[in-house]
Amino acid sequence: MKIAVTGASGFVGGAVCRALAADGVTTFAFGRRPAAAPGHVGGAPYRPWDLVRGPLHDPPHVDAVIHCAGSVTDWGPAAELFAANLTGTRSALATFPDARFVHVSTASVYDPFRPSVMATEDAAPVRRYMNAYGASKAAAERAALDRGAVVLRPHAVYGPGDTTLLPRVLSAVRGPILPAVGTGDQRISLTSITNLVHACVLAATVPDLPSRAFNVADAEPVTIDAAFREILRERGVRARPVYLPAALAPSAGGRRGGGVPAGPAARTAPDHPVRDQPSRGRADARHRGRPDRPRLSPAPDVLRGRRRLVIVNRGLTAPMRQPPVDA
Repeated sequence: MKIAVTGASGFVGGAVCRALAADGVTTFAFGRRPAAAPGHVGGAPYRPWDLVRGPLHDPPHVDAVIHCAGSVTDWGPAAELFAANLTGTRSALATFPDARFVHVSTASVYDPFRPSVMATEDAAPVRRYMNAYGASKAAAERAALDRGAVVLRPHAVYGPGDTTLLPRVLSAVRGPILPAVGTGDQRISLTSITNLVHACVLAATVPDLPSRAFNVADAEPVTIDAAFREILRERGVRARPVYLPAALAPSAGGRRGGGVPAGPAARTAPDHPVRDQPSRGRADARHRGRPDRPRLSPAPDVLRGRRRLVIVNRGLTAPMRQPPVDA
């Protein structure tokens, strides 16, 4: 089987390439960056491709495409977000019109004013979005589904190679305090990179899989306070979460949540995966110019025990021979 992966120079796409290569699948890696280290993409041949500029000329013939490329940030000019998410998806669809298309989306397509921890797939799209990120991702989903794609909706993705989620949480620490908005009691769904990769491989390879959306999340939700405290403990940061009313934390922009970090990390979306573009978070500034060297970020213990099963509603887990286990 031959599979193309977009966004391969990023966190999720690189992990997908490595998993496919390890299974002996002929893999073609594409990313926005000029180059990617062979180890990052599992030795797959890599070609730079800016999907915003249009379809790829002379693409390889493949059986499936796993489309991981898109915007890394949920805040920014609407035109840039729609270009990265919607135009990029259209370019990938046009490049591989005859291949099975797996579209890695986000839980940010759900109602931003309601918790998405137990949302079912039919609860999206919605008519209101807090910003252009959710709206552009919903538009990209529609384009993919119109072409018969399989859509995956992970929540906040974490694990080895994470250069955005955990670093942005840590960047919000101020002395002995991690300021956050809300109470910390809200349950949130998280998605380990191993679970997301496993779902991507299943979606690309399971025979006769219908075109529809699937949620992808770890087996159990966690409270955001427990996640914050375990991140701080494992990183040796002597700080504790302190929760502020939303009215006292305008930088959070009125986001949904029971514990969104205030300050620099306030704009870290609790539900969207990390994508192909380099992070703009303060914690990653020193790594600019070195996009091909992913940093390994072991998942905190509070998350480790909850990432053994892929939770995808109504059907995608059926062909699993065994639960995925992180290395």
